[in-house]
Amino acid sequence: MKKLCTIHALLAVAAFLAAPAEADDALRERALKVFKPVPREAQLATNPLSKDKVELGKMLFFEPRLSKSALISCNTCHNLGLGGADFQETSTGHRWQRGARNAPTVLNSVFNIAQFWDGRAEDLLQQAKGPVQAGVEMNNTPEQAVKTLTSMPEYVARFKAAFPGEEDPVTFDNMARAIEAFEATLLTPGSPLDKFLLGDTDALSAQQQEGLRVFIDKGCAACHGGVNMGGSGYFPFGVVERPKDEITAGDKGRFTFTGSESDRYVFKSPSLRNIELTTPYFHSGKVWCLKEAITIMGSAQLGISLNEADVLNIEALLKATTGIQPQVDYPILPSPTKTTPLPVLN
Repeated sequence: MKKLCTIHALLAVAAFLAAPAEADDALRERALKVFKPVPREAQLATNPLSKDKVELGKMLFFEPRLSKSALISCNTCHNLGLGGADFQETSTGHRWQRGARNAPTVLNSVFNIAQFWDGRAEDLLQQAKGPVQAGVEMNNTPEQAVKTLTSMPEYVARFKAAFPGEEDPVTFDNMARAIEAFEATLLTPGSPLDKFLLGDTDALSAQQQEGLRVFIDKGCAACHGGVNMGGSGYFPFGVVERPKDEITAGDKGRFTFTGSESDRYVFKSPSLRNIELTTPYFHSGKVWCLKEAITIMGSAQLGISLNEADVLNIEALLKATTGIQPQVDYPILPSPTKTTPLPVLN
């Protein structure tokens, strides 16, 4: 009898020790129905990637002479050393003008349903054209951008290599295609969350796993699912309770783009990937604390008051979304020539 009891005791201990793994497996299965790991590569349906095109796109991403002042590049507002954002409420552009919205991260942006907070650019190709022409950002024109690029023989040669067979490859559209190709490589795989999704039981701490459960159970994943944990749909900011005016900043969201009343205060859900690196938060950039942002989203979107434990657990989960950051060598840009347009600061 004593031996039998000992066997039962050992079986009980074994069952207890196995329980966390079973729980991990069940949680992982639930999570995989909502999220997908960030892949190591992405492809563009209408813009095939090539080494020459991506390298050209990288140079253009860092090229400040695409701006009227020759001071502002894509990397100014989407700094690859700062999680693809700029650590500002709203970005500073031409003549120190401030933009109306916080700069979203460029990392993993290829997985978004569209670009910009209001989705007015259907893809990265269209998005790449916007800031160059925006008066509050780079304040340039397509014609002047092309004139700048054609003034430097190295760029002309690189455009020919990136777009072979084209009689006149240095165009504004091809500039955007090259930037799009480079941005499609700015992925952050290998986060603790992704390792967990791929089967590594130890990748998430107990607190982070609890955060994952809460994130799914409370309904956060309804707007922040998929590969990018967001960026896949449009939702009102304030489904249940509209945040304070100092947080919304009077922004009417997609309404300013579509003119449709149903789009008033509607925004594309932002990606939560690498969110610890991309402060501040929301389209207004008015919230600098991740715990505060989580609390606001609980009341505004879900109509619930998250307790302190839930907030801390969700915060722990979100910090586990930080992946391997792109390792990008800063490019040496071509020398200007006598025909390269000079900076215009006013």
